[in-house]
Amino acid sequence: MLSSLVSTMTSLDSDFILIVDDNPNNLAVLSNTLKGDGFAVRVAVDGESALEQLTKGLPSLILLDVMMPGIDGFETCQRLKEDPTTMEVPVIFMTALADSEHKVKGLSLGAVDYISKPFNEAEVLARVRIHLKIKNLLQTLRSQNQRLKQEMGQRQAAEKQLQQLNDELEQRVASRTEQLERTQVELVQNEKMVSLGNLVAGIAHEINNPIGFLHGSIPNAQAYLQELVDHLSLYQAGQNKTGQSQIAPDIAREIEENAEDINLDFILEDFPKLLESMKAANQRIKAISNSLRTFSRADTEHKMSANLHEGLDSTLLMLKYRLKANENRPAIKIIKDYGELPDVECFPGQLNQVFMNLLANAIDAFDEVAEQSTYGQMKTVSQTITVTTRPVEQGEIEVRIADDGKGMSEAVRSRIFDHLFTTKSVSKGTGLGLAIAQQIVSETHGGQLTVQTELEKGTEFVVRLPLNQRSVNPAFSG
Repeated sequence: MLSSLVSTMTSLDSDFILIVDDNPNNLAVLSNTLKGDGFAVRVAVDGESALEQLTKGLPSLILLDVMMPGIDGFETCQRLKEDPTTMEVPVIFMTALADSEHKVKGLSLGAVDYISKPFNEAEVLARVRIHLKIKNLLQTLRSQNQRLKQEMGQRQAAEKQLQQLNDELEQRVASRTEQLERTQVELVQNEKMVSLGNLVAGIAHEINNPIGFLHGSIPNAQAYLQELVDHLSLYQAGQNKTGQSQIAPDIAREIEENAEDINLDFILEDFPKLLESMKAANQRIKAISNSLRTFSRADTEHKMSANLHEGLDSTLLMLKYRLKANENRPAIKIIKDYGELPDVECFPGQLNQVFMNLLANAIDAFDEVAEQSTYGQMKTVSQTITVTTRPVEQGEIEVRIADDGKGMSEAVRSRIFDHLFTTKSVSKGTGLGLAIAQQIVSETHGGQLTVQTELEKGTEFVVRLPLNQRSVNPAFSG
């Protein structure tokens, strides 16, 4: 395969894209993708051979791998940008490294963009097209600048027109670049909005019942109170009429008749019960508020000691509405098997986001099965999510979230934490949830997030965390 790819380097195309990667599979995928869209392609397997090729002709754009034997992508890019002959050729880095430090380094060396591995063919084509378009715009800008200078010389009007044209074209280039950056940010924000949507929906469902009860009970309480006040006013009227503590006979009869009319005995019995129920509803709202505060607590600059059971319970409460029975399936059963866990040094808000994602994925798995089955069929199979916590060896704890759903194939399991990989439809998933969860657990907390699964048996995610590992929140590290 590699020999057939290298043979394309003999092409004499004057307008081509150079791919530099030491992985034959990557070269094949990118070459086929670009050629299928009408681009001419040349390839190089390392930085040295890429630089040597550029002495024979300049490409329109270079796709450059970061990690290569010999001189890596960063050094190759630096040499390109130091050479006046090649400094204007756009360079797009290809890497599996997702941290901002490497991205900033590459961009500071002169690269125009990053493409993440594994490749998304549509994304590759979109980025190549837009940067070629930007290059053409820049070339048009230079060409028009030169022509205007030649035609209009140093006249002030020509300079003003040239400046206006420069501003317009630069704004277009800036707009294209900002659009790419916004797209990347929006993908992450969309994933956050999924979690926020689950949170808001959970609060709405949980708080609706006690608020509805209070809304219906207040008019009853007001009516009871008014009837009691009116009844007491009859006693007062009777005492005023006689001027003594005794009640006038005619008023006494009126009091008795009024007691029967308002069903006084029932009011005296039911009113305290109604007030107690309203108090319980108020306490329920307060409990939901406390759970919300536990779930969404803002992370500080440093880790803090937290009870993970409180975070799990608050997350389950936020998702309670999704666990209930619906028209497609019976209710999902939750089993909590909590061990004796000490408090953990962590960023609680971020870990709650992880728990939310793992639990929501388990619920999604049951919902997907329900969409392809009848309600009767769903009643015959178990639908259970088990949350287990245990201290383990070497000062660590484990949180296991398991479901007895449809499980995953090995092909899906092997890519489950990949950036932008998802088995859901476009409207239901971005492919960032588990990738972000993995980053929170491993990079931010120094732990491990693993998965065990078997088709038709279920899936179990295991979060393993150290008890004490002081560090600074990446969000505050600059």
